[in-house]
Amino acid sequence: MAVQIRTGRGNYTLSLAGAAEKAAGWVIFTLSLERADGIERVVFRCRVAEALLTAGEAPDTLPERIASWVEREFEQTREAALKSIRSERKLYEVVFDGDHRGPWA
Repeated sequence: MAVQIRTGRGNYTLSLAGAAEKAAGWVIFTLSLERADGIERVVFRCRVAEALLTAGEAPDTLPERIASWVEREFEQTREAALKSIRSERKLYEVVFDGDHRGPWA
């Protein structure tokens, strides 16, 4: 499921960029932020502690769940994701757990 978000840089579509994975108490998924005019696409990973998710929460609903957080943290997330790809050659990863609950607060 894709979700539209509004940012200071324009409108973006937030969507899953692959299947969610489960690993030792975590759900890991990759999100894509694509600007409406198509001139920019930013990809980053999220790691969410399973304890934060509600029972039966489907992976395809994750973009909708995280959209308001991405809107609030857009500039920082975008910059960190771009820097990670350019300098470290890996996807930026945002971790949501008991200490940093993000949209699961």
